[in-house]
Amino acid sequence: MSAHRDAKRNLPTKICPVCRREFAWRKKWARDWGKVRYCSNACRKKASTPRTNP
Repeated sequence: MSAHRDAKRNLPTKICPVCRREFAWRKKWARDWGKVRYCSNACRKKASTPRTNP
């Protein structure tokens, strides 16, 4: 059981440019890990919305 935990600790990570949170590699991103920039769809959508200056 501890081998599974150790494997989880050694996953590559990135920082989301929108929320500044660290997120780890996931199996569903295996093919596209080099292209993954955001931690979630919500952050991806927030990054693509035009910002207005108040």
